[in-house]
Amino acid sequence: MARTVYCVKLKREAEGLDFPPYPGELGTKIWQNVSKEAWQEWMQTQTRLVNENRLNLADARARKYLAQQMQRFLFEDGNVEAQGYVPPSA
Repeated sequence: MARTVYCVKLKREAEGLDFPPYPGELGTKIWQNVSKEAWQEWMQTQTRLVNENRLNLADARARKYLAQQMQRFLFEDGNVEAQGYVPPSA
């Protein structure tokens, strides 16, 4: 039987994730409070952010930026789209 959670993003009961999708405390928080459906929405948004901002995920700043956007998207009802990111100058 599927695990259900009250999804903070969708504001309703929904099927929960099978395991924490991210390391550490944040991953546990996501696992406890975010549904599979909301996580899939985030994955699509994250893909757009990476592609449109040409993020290099080997860069710690890019990973930190994505983690901040993920928290805004999932927990703060923030408007998260590919805008406002300034790539590091070479």
